[in-house]
Amino acid sequence: MQLDGYRGKTAVITGAAQGIGQEIAERFAGLGAAVAGIDLRRPSIEGVLGLEADITDPVGLGAAFDQLEAELGRPEIVVLNAGIFIVEPFADTSLENWRRTLDVNLTGAFLCAQRALPAMAEGGYGRVVAVGSSAGINGGKNNCAAYAASKAGLMCLAKSIANEYAARGITANAVAPTLIDTAMMDEQPEGVEKLIPVGRLGTPTDIADLVAYLCSAHAGYITGEVVDVNGGFLVD
Repeated sequence: MQLDGYRGKTAVITGAAQGIGQEIAERFAGLGAAVAGIDLRRPSIEGVLGLEADITDPVGLGAAFDQLEAELGRPEIVVLNAGIFIVEPFADTSLENWRRTLDVNLTGAFLCAQRALPAMAEGGYGRVVAVGSSAGINGGKNNCAAYAASKAGLMCLAKSIANEYAARGITANAVAPTLIDTAMMDEQPEGVEKLIPVGRLGTPTDIADLVAYLCSAHAGYITGEVVDVNGGFLVD
């Protein structure tokens, strides 16, 4: 099925320099959207406006949005993907790492959504998708309390946006991946794919496929949902 609802629309993806974010940015550009990618390292993707910003810094993020709006127009599609994953036993988790994880994974998403939503509401159309995690549902297996807490908050944030903005033509959903073959997997032990019932790690394409659908014109009746995409790792 050819996905509609991208041509003439502007999209922004955070954490777009690699992995899932890069795959989503490339997908949206291929579907005809004007696309911007924001990351600490300026994304270099053909056909995508790369913007360098720390999403936890309101001033730097505001400057990135100013440039985005000047060059591409106000975004109608926002994917809250930027995230970090620090592996630490709960008892050893430093306050610094706890705060940094929540700042990037949750507060940064809040700041991006807060900047984008007023224009979406004014225009009567918008799509917001947050990239959460199965860890935000089951607390994670080991040594990731900060990450799990931040992703649970992010997925609940998407539901709050859905509740508040549905009447203004805006949908907000989250996806909950697990064990996706990206740089974050460097922290995982060898053979971890055996934990996945379908027998393999997920790929950025698996996530981009779902996000692209949720951000399309076909998903206008889906909002406030957390969609598992985890190969059967968590069936709830």
